[in-house]
Amino acid sequence: MKQVVKPIKNRKVLEEVKNCLLNDFDTGRRNYTIFQVGKATLLRVSDVLRLKKTDVYDNHGRVKRNAYIIDKKTKKRNVLYLGPVERDLEDYFDWLEDFESEHPQKLVFDSIWLFPSMTHPNKHIDERRFYMIMHTVGQKLEVDYLGTHTMRKTGAYMVYQQSNYNIALVSDLLNHSSEKQTFRYLGLDQETRENILDTIDFG
Repeated sequence: MKQVVKPIKNRKVLEEVKNCLLNDFDTGRRNYTIFQVGKATLLRVSDVLRLKKTDVYDNHGRVKRNAYIIDKKTKKRNVLYLGPVERDLEDYFDWLEDFESEHPQKLVFDSIWLFPSMTHPNKHIDERRFYMIMHTVGQKLEVDYLGTHTMRKTGAYMVYQQSNYNIALVSDLLNHSSEKQTFRYLGLDQETRENILDTIDFG
């Protein structure tokens, strides 16, 4: 049966997932930063993993205000605001440098990729590997709806909820073609119908 990936709506669960990503793996800082960047930019996982260092850092290693990419799936131009993850990206830059100093045979800091593979730094981490990381976190925490799209869906749901349910904004950030598509993506179509029906007096 195909796994149903949902947004993380519970703050306690979200903190547990972040903590597990950061502390339960040798490459925890990388895994955690992937999750944070995906959550804050609402990018598809394929686009997060394809980010290059030059997309997010300037020549002095400082985090840029914006990253400019072309979505792999839609071929649409996308402007990413990096403000919400500036600190995470700064910490990650330092971690990459320290990691390579401690493991000089692994040239991860010199890789062109923002999120390099630790075994093949000339390539970025692939989706299957990141899926296995999220799957492992889900097993440890006994949360059965985690997957590679969790970060994007969680970020989208947080924007929806904290922007006073501005579905148009969320749809735009997701680069969706319609608000109906966004409702479906977040699983809100059924939820919204049920919430409305709960207010109806059927006698």
